Amino acid sequence: MSRIYDLIAELCPNGVEFKSVGEVTARSSNIKWANAGDDEFQYIDLSSVDRVTRRIGETASITAGNAPSRAQQIVHTGDVIFATTRPAQMRWAVIPAEYDGQIASTGYCVLRPDTSVILTNFLAHILGADTFRQYIEANQVAGNYPSIPDNRVRAYRIPVPPLEVQREIVRVLDQFTQLEAELEAELEAELEARRRQYEHYRGTLMLESEDSERVLLGDIAIIGTGSHDTKDAQADGEYTFYARGREPLKLDTFDFNEEAIITAGDGVGVGKVFHFARGKYALHQRAYRIVPQEGVDARFIYHYLVADFSRYLERTSVHASVTSLRRPMFLNYALQLPSLDEQRRIVAILDNFDALVNDLSLGLPAELAARRKQYEYYRDKLFTFEEAAA
Repeated sequence: MSRIYDLIAELCPNGVEFKSVGEVTARSSNIKWANAGDDEFQYIDLSSVDRVTRRIGETASITAGNAPSRAQQIVHTGDVIFATTRPAQMRWAVIPAEYDGQIASTGYCVLRPDTSVILTNFLAHILGADTFRQYIEANQVAGNYPSIPDNRVRAYRIPVPPLEVQREIVRVLDQFTQLEAELEAELEAELEARRRQYEHYRGTLMLESEDSERVLLGDIAIIGTGSHDTKDAQADGEYTFYARGREPLKLDTFDFNEEAIITAGDGVGVGKVFHFARGKYALHQRAYRIVPQEGVDARFIYHYLVADFSRYLERTSVHASVTSLRRPMFLNYALQLPSLDEQRRIVAILDNFDALVNDLSLGLPAELAARRKQYEYYRDKLFTFEEAAA
């Protein structure tokens, strides 16, 4: 990085100019759906951007006839988008060429860099820096879903060194991210192999256990729903609040204090996404709690449902897709239940596998986390500039 320091000493020895994000970027334009006709667009919603890789993943195809009300902003290649809903998650991305002219949710602040003043990737790296995170946390508006207004994002002041300095900083940081991407691809391949191995053992252990009794879930567990709505969520709540999404929310009150398996009654991941609750928690009115009775290991039932429940729904739904779950679907679900000692033996094996695959403090994911910390250290160091006197 000595080249960077040499350039700074040569081109800006007395510090660099700081400007607001709004001064170095333009705003996006909104689509006029009335004139869109039958044109089809890819919709970048708040779940489309991966928080770790910053890549745009799943998007929905939309037209004027089915466009969500938040699908408004036209984005172009090189735009930098930052999620203003739950901004502390630091979800941002640079729009690649294949999404030029597509539509982004109004839940993003769309920043169009003036590349005669600031490089796209220089701005993108800045939006990941710890100083910006601190600014976001200090300026977000509290609510069920914390947010930060666009104008506060645009008011954030950033260093704007000469373009030669920016290019060298971007070159160094892009090398880090390229190495990270290569490592990530290697680790993801290994993790995927581990996950497949895990799923194989889980299916074998759970579904082919000898000396097991065939029982109905309704005969060995209490099954019910909660009473809360998503609007009840509190950003700084003390207790976990299981709603219908993949990620739990927070609430200041709890409904239950137990070990239970939780799943959504409708929404994304119906019959596929399960949580394991231990202790005090709150529950949505359209989420289910499954509480095994004494003599049944709750973790065993959790692993069994993860392994088999979606297949059960496929078998029982004939050709119709299952968009919501009803209590009888759980009550009538049949499973093989071995002895309690065998349940515990199986759970110990699967929990160890689960930790190896998913726990960031163990195994392969820790290596990737260490590489990211290294990148973050150098990124924050490189964006520390002395401000030039006015």
